[in-house]
Amino acid sequence: MAIYKELVKKVSVPSDKKIKQKEYLDKGLLPIIDQGHLLIGGYTDDFTKALACDYPVIVFGDHTKCVKFITFPFAPGADGIKVLQPKKEILPKYLYYGTQYLTFRIEDKGYARHYQHLEKKELIVPPLPEQERIVARIEELFPELDKVVETLKTTKQQLTVYRQAVLKEAFEPLNNAVDMEKIATMLDPHPSHRTPPEVEGGIPYIGIGDIDYDAKIINFNIARKVSAQIAKEHFERYTLQKGDFVMGKIGTIGKPFKLPLPQNYTLSANVILIQPNSEFVLPEFLFWQFTSPYITQQLMKGATATSQPAFGIKKARKLQIKICDIMMQNKILENIQAKMSICDSIEKTVDTALQQAEAMRQSILKQAFEGGI
Repeated sequence: MAIYKELVKKVSVPSDKKIKQKEYLDKGLLPIIDQGHLLIGGYTDDFTKALACDYPVIVFGDHTKCVKFITFPFAPGADGIKVLQPKKEILPKYLYYGTQYLTFRIEDKGYARHYQHLEKKELIVPPLPEQERIVARIEELFPELDKVVETLKTTKQQLTVYRQAVLKEAFEPLNNAVDMEKIATMLDPHPSHRTPPEVEGGIPYIGIGDIDYDAKIINFNIARKVSAQIAKEHFERYTLQKGDFVMGKIGTIGKPFKLPLPQNYTLSANVILIQPNSEFVLPEFLFWQFTSPYITQQLMKGATATSQPAFGIKKARKLQIKICDIMMQNKILENIQAKMSICDSIEKTVDTALQQAEAMRQSILKQAFEGGI
């Protein structure tokens, strides 16, 4: 047995090498490795950002617990990674799989840092020939599992494409369009745009980054907390109703999310609060339209890029919304909901299968590092 931190040496990541996500390129000469779930987060053409180290290295996502085995030059993402090199007595691939095994045993702390818990864990380190055997056995079992996972992820991507096709088909035939401000109230929840001081034990201050779109929940535990006075100002400014939703206006543009009740939280300056006027538009009808290609295209066209993309409330109020009478809105909603229900059912099955595949991966690693493989 050996303590994890004794098996690795941390590579220094100078602050001038770190690249912020808003600076990522879709294509480029140098890949960027960050703590996201994708192997490569983005690209840069600036080779001065390349991290000087001996490869291979292990990149650990301090917040996300993602573990990556990197064999090529890269630039580091701005936040939350630990770059680790194995010491001589341990094979790089053995350490990589061992890190995954230990990571599964660390309690998920949300957006808190996890490396402090990883470095205290113990890992069995057998002689090098046995390490080679264990690695070979793992890599004999993982490829078939990876194929299954890839197929499942492709199915999820196809569902996303299908959902957009459903929405395009639903709204495209409508010919009448009006300015957003005629059918909904749009508010800047925090008009000063100055982020309020954080207060321990205060009221959650919710932005786009606090929303888990997959789980359809707000992560209140990781959100910034503000004072009761700030909350009072917010509660006097707006009252949330069933069907209200927010959209991102700075950095992340769009991505509507329905707000839960009761109103025991505040909304940050990076969102716009949208309150549909049910006399003219059904809240669900407007929400689905906001997730459709029709609105997405308007948002992309109208976003300005200074230090980061932005879509101000004045532009938002002039978004063109396709409209029809309430009876027709209900018919369109019934059609959308029927098709989306089928998608949701398929996706639930796929998610269950992905969880089973992840459990299988953990089982293989558990056997490998506890002597049963």
